[in-house]
Amino acid sequence: MTWLRRDESGSTMLLTILFAVVTIALVLVVASTASLYIERKRLYSLADATALVAAEQWQDASTAVVNDHLEFHLDPPAMRSAAAEYLARAATRLRAPQLVAVQTRDGQTAEVTLRSVWRAPFGLDFLPLAVPIEVTTTARAVVH
Repeated sequence: MTWLRRDESGSTMLLTILFAVVTIALVLVVASTASLYIERKRLYSLADATALVAAEQWQDASTAVVNDHLEFHLDPPAMRSAAAEYLARAATRLRAPQLVAVQTRDGQTAEVTLRSVWRAPFGLDFLPLAVPIEVTTTARAVVH
């Protein structure tokens, strides 16, 4: 009955190689996901600062005191210009962030949308090499 015994030499090596490949793939996916998360946070921080700069673009002529309250309105062309200038001068590690939109809905809140492209740190077949990221943030100008 020696034919019932199989020679299993080398099967442990095959399993070790298979688990090593799966482990390496998992580590690469987790590292790429962390990189995407950090890139999005950087873009969001930049958009937040850009919205703050845009929210400060109100003209003296648009201010008035109404019911013991100072009211003013943001100037959309000045907002866009200031946001673009800030974005051009901001030191960032992002790959060419783009100013998509600068707008105000109520005249006192600036809304800024930025776009960038994240590139995978490891170019593999099962991971996308580039993913577009877009964030929108708001900032409100308040004068006391």
